[in-house]
Amino acid sequence: MLVETKQMVPITRLQKELTRIVRELSDSGKAIYILKNNNMEAVLLSYDEYEYLKNIEEIFEQLEIKNIVEKRLEKYDPKNNISWENIRKEI
Repeated sequence: MLVETKQMVPITRLQKELTRIVRELSDSGKAIYILKNNNMEAVLLSYDEYEYLKNIEEIFEQLEIKNIVEKRLEKYDPKNNISWENIRKEI
């Protein structure tokens, strides 16, 4: 992944200039990459971008559940169903 150098901010600078950096983030919409000891430590996103990513995550989760249900339904045989009455009798 390529990251523009101007989008990288050392954590010490972030601590000193948080308000200005957040304002720039809001204006540009570009993520800020936070460095700690010259290593990528975190990413600061706009709320809209975060919300978009959370929605995508939810869609993927729903697709995964759909695939699991479809796979289970392939093996489903109604003849193997047990009635509630029979279950109650066994208890």
